[in-house]
Amino acid sequence: MNFYRKIIQTNLFKITSLNSLSVALKIGIGLITSKILAVFVGPSGMALVGNLRNFLTSLENISTLGFQNGIVKYTAESEKSKIELQKIVSTVFITLIGVAVLLSVILFCSASYWNEKIFGNNTEYLIVFKVLSFALPTYGLSVFFIAVINGLGKFKKVIGINIIGNLIGLLTSVFLIVEFKTTGALMAIIIAPALLFFITLYLVQKEIQIFQFIKLDVFDFKVLKNLSAYSLMTLVSSVFGPFVFLAIRNHIIQDLGIQEAGYWETMTRISSYYLMFISAILSVYFLPKLSKAQNNQETRKVFFQYYKYILPVFILALAILYFMRFFVIQLLFTKEFLPVTNLFFWQLFGDVFKVCALILGYQFFAKRKTFMFILTEFFSLSVLYFSSLYFIKEFQIEGVVVAYAFDNLVYLLVLVFYFRKSLF
Repeated sequence: MNFYRKIIQTNLFKITSLNSLSVALKIGIGLITSKILAVFVGPSGMALVGNLRNFLTSLENISTLGFQNGIVKYTAESEKSKIELQKIVSTVFITLIGVAVLLSVILFCSASYWNEKIFGNNTEYLIVFKVLSFALPTYGLSVFFIAVINGLGKFKKVIGINIIGNLIGLLTSVFLIVEFKTTGALMAIIIAPALLFFITLYLVQKEIQIFQFIKLDVFDFKVLKNLSAYSLMTLVSSVFGPFVFLAIRNHIIQDLGIQEAGYWETMTRISSYYLMFISAILSVYFLPKLSKAQNNQETRKVFFQYYKYILPVFILALAILYFMRFFVIQLLFTKEFLPVTNLFFWQLFGDVFKVCALILGYQFFAKRKTFMFILTEFFSLSVLYFSSLYFIKEFQIEGVVVAYAFDNLVYLLVLVFYFRKSLF
């Protein structure tokens, strides 16, 4: 109990409240949205929503060039130097505007192509990509503004923006899904972040007169060079990862049907909710400790704290979830989604391996091992994709969660081997 009390009492935990209000609210809203989706659009609509989410995640990260963490770092370092801060703000703002406009034009002109790739022959969703092409610039700028105020140390405002964003997402989703079913669900994913942009802009303007800072003559390519080192790791996982999931889901739709794809999307949604808690604890408590560790002995101590205190609680929670899976599915979704219960065993098994590997993967960030992170990430995504194709052929829809468990086991073994000196 003393260990858990230490986590809760850390200043960083208190400031960010990541594992309390913000995360709990996000999960709660996610569960409500999932229930509404289940009632009004069913498994087939859930599959299409999953496809758009994966596409949008990749697009958002491309539009920000993966600069978020770098913006936070350099804004924090330059807070007391107006000239340096102006260079960073101006350079990043102008760059992101240019990238966003270019992507928007490409997306608008190729809307039919992307509609076919994401939704197949459902031409009625073409309007989704047209609207997205206009909304896209607001996504990158929202991320930029949040990173700036985060770098200025306004953590509570960052959390406030996240909470407001979740509430806007809920209200937008409820209205549009109830009124327009699947089309409304897809439009809600696009419109909610665009609405959040105006809230973010208002709050950042109160901290820094952002548009007075932006001047073309202070644009500095050195800023982009410094930020590029931070973008590589972010872009690999946040751009290629969603595209792999999109490719797997489209394969399921073609081979097994859109209903089956919807069942898998439902299972991954449930998994993502409880994994948020683990990610929050890792980011808030363990990542700073790994960053400060000076040798293998100190690193080993952090690893085994995690495996001793966090992993057993997580496994116990998953065991309870498994035995309550029929109740959970009917509570959060509808009886139409009961086939999802067949996916729980291998998904939860894979999540145990994933959580075991997460702490080791965070060592890449803590020690800035960029090349090895990219190499192992590409390896893992390749294993997931090709094993999914094989196991789906052998075990139908259950094959995709078998592949997920297999991929996480292989990834864990690779990381254990690579970090063996820190572990043993």
